[in-house]
Amino acid sequence: MDSLNAVMFLAGVLLLLGIASSKFSARLGMPVLVLFLGVGMLAGSEGLGRIAFEDYGFANSVGSAALALILFDGGLRTSLGSVRSAWRPALSLSTVGVLLTSALTGLAAAWVLDVPLLHGMLLGGIVGSTDAAAVFSVLRTSGLRLPDRLTATLEVESGSNDPMAIFLTLGLIGVITGTAGSAGALLLLFVLQFGVGALTGVGVGRAAAWAVNRVNLDHPGLYPVLATAFGLLAFGLAAVLGGSGFLAVYLAGIVLGNSPIVFRRGIFFFHDAVAWLGQIVLFVMLGLLSFPSRLLAVAGDGLLIALVLILVARPLAVVVSALPFGFRPRELTFLSWVGLKGAVPITLATFPLMAGVPGSEVLFNAVFFVVLVSAVTQGWSLPVVARWLKLGRPADPSPPLSVEINALRHVDGEIVDYTVAPSARVAGQVLRDLALPDGVAVTLVVRGGEVIMPRGATALRPGDHVFVALRTRLKPLVDRLFDPDAETPPLVSGLTLSFHRKSTVGQLHRFFGIPGPTWADEPVGALLEEGGERQTAGLGSFLVTPGEEPDFVTLTLSPESVAPRSREESPLEPSRTEADVCGQASPVSLDSTDLPAA
Repeated sequence: MDSLNAVMFLAGVLLLLGIASSKFSARLGMPVLVLFLGVGMLAGSEGLGRIAFEDYGFANSVGSAALALILFDGGLRTSLGSVRSAWRPALSLSTVGVLLTSALTGLAAAWVLDVPLLHGMLLGGIVGSTDAAAVFSVLRTSGLRLPDRLTATLEVESGSNDPMAIFLTLGLIGVITGTAGSAGALLLLFVLQFGVGALTGVGVGRAAAWAVNRVNLDHPGLYPVLATAFGLLAFGLAAVLGGSGFLAVYLAGIVLGNSPIVFRRGIFFFHDAVAWLGQIVLFVMLGLLSFPSRLLAVAGDGLLIALVLILVARPLAVVVSALPFGFRPRELTFLSWVGLKGAVPITLATFPLMAGVPGSEVLFNAVFFVVLVSAVTQGWSLPVVARWLKLGRPADPSPPLSVEINALRHVDGEIVDYTVAPSARVAGQVLRDLALPDGVAVTLVVRGGEVIMPRGATALRPGDHVFVALRTRLKPLVDRLFDPDAETPPLVSGLTLSFHRKSTVGQLHRFFGIPGPTWADEPVGALLEEGGERQTAGLGSFLVTPGEEPDFVTLTLSPESVAPRSREESPLEPSRTEADVCGQASPVSLDSTDLPAA
């Protein structure tokens, strides 16, 4: 009992120290994962805490569980749009890129450490992949808003490249120890890692979404626990079947996070907390596992290997893997620099120790040192490199309060917190001039520490936090009002939007890209012939009809059925030059790049 109490006491102290260190990360410009490692090293057997810990098997088990929870949270927050835009370059980086990085680093390691080539290749395979825990942590605490495709590529790559690293590590351990089978057996291992991991992740993710929506739990707090159970199920089932549990749990998170689920906010907040707990436990434990004296013994060799990895192997692998996918030179440079290493290489480095590979202690210490160099140099310098390359912008500040809907049943609506960017269409506009569609309402405006109850005359200023209640289907349309970098939503035939009759055609064009003269003051309701036989009108590719309520009109996207009206019939119809500016050459898209700022 006394030993259990002591363990709980030490665990509480280490967690508190880990949380406290996160407060200093921004001030020091140091990634939080490095500070977590530092807390563990200070508490370790050669640090101030004198806690003796050298159980590599236990560290491997705890590390795998923590990584599974971190990857599940990362998958929940990865949008399907990000996956669609980045899966090709990410897949190339997570396979060809990892293989090239591992081979080049392995050659350097064999020469620097003066070990057999296979041992050097084993070290290269261990450090060849980017680390999901490190990438998610650094990208989301860096204070930067990077281009969406670049962020998505880094996150999807880091979440999906573990199977390749595990395949290389296990395969090389088998070859070194003589337990590996034929080339066919190694190929089967590769296929199982990716194939079983992917199929299990998608399947369990779909099952999780179905269960969360239909189980109808009496206690809301059980919904996040249910989601966690499916995440662990995905990891364990894939691993038992011979696949990659890491890939499975990441894909299960993506599928569940992009499904319409009840208690969505609660599930996300819970797993955000679980992921932070996993990071603290993981990196503090790995810090406890290290011995600074042993790290100093390999410091020179480890530094040379890290330099080859960071400055040669990763950049060459990125150029070969990502150049065909249209990245600009500065984006390739950034991808090359953000090949962060973290918990996965250290966890994989315990495999040779447990398998009894000769010289595995040296490999473990060298891997640990390489991870430290990568985390400190690449993690710390990420904002500096991004600014130097002129990529991204400062992230929006967190609002001083939050407003949310925790729905236990499906509701067609949500409350979204937007930050008004200086170049946003709504910046400087008063609410009554925004011509928001029916189903969208501004509920609250927070300016600094002041809460403003919105009225028609309320002006939106850059930096304001604006809470908007909206129908879920309208969110992509509203996103483009507040975010100048938001992607243009695809429009499908039959899309209906309802606007107040007094909204002008110019407002609809300026804010939403609906074709029409940019500054026309004529109300959209005037397009309908009052009292006439025909109660329809055309506005570009939209069909205008009376709304369900007398004060509203309905716009239906119907490019096939709407014929252009002559200038005599409609004075609002723009000239040919004006139509080109308004984007009528592509009637079924809202082209944000061609629209003037509001």
